[in-house]
Amino acid sequence: MTRPDRRLIYLLSVAYRRMETRLRALGDTSGAQAGVLFYLHAHEGAALSDLAHALAMGLPGTSGLVDRMVTAGLVERRAHDHDGRQWQLFLTRRGHATRDVASTIAADLNTKLAGDFTDKELEVVARWLAHVAATFAPTKTKENES
Repeated sequence: MTRPDRRLIYLLSVAYRRMETRLRALGDTSGAQAGVLFYLHAHEGAALSDLAHALAMGLPGTSGLVDRMVTAGLVERRAHDHDGRQWQLFLTRRGHATRDVASTIAADLNTKLAGDFTDKELEVVARWLAHVAATFAPTKTKENES
């Protein structure tokens, strides 16, 4: 039996590039934007800070992403009902339609990613990827809290 390839950084990099190529099927919608669409579909009216936390992004990056999505007609900001300093985020009709397309593409990709791996094997992969994400999560600083 041959030893498995343990060049983890290289393998992650190649896998990421190939997934990005597949995500181009979303057209003008990026993978990050699809993440926003999925989150807001399940959490209509979410605050920007909640979205940033869910996407593991900083507030400035999330704000810019949402700005682009507002311009594209996918998301709208509405004044918060009880706190005039905050905005709530909602999908537009176009955002819901784009999310439906993205959901179909994501389901197909997830099926292909799972391949013929067992549930137990996929649990290990998911646990390892969560470990990588947690190990390399940015540390909180004053700069990325704002």
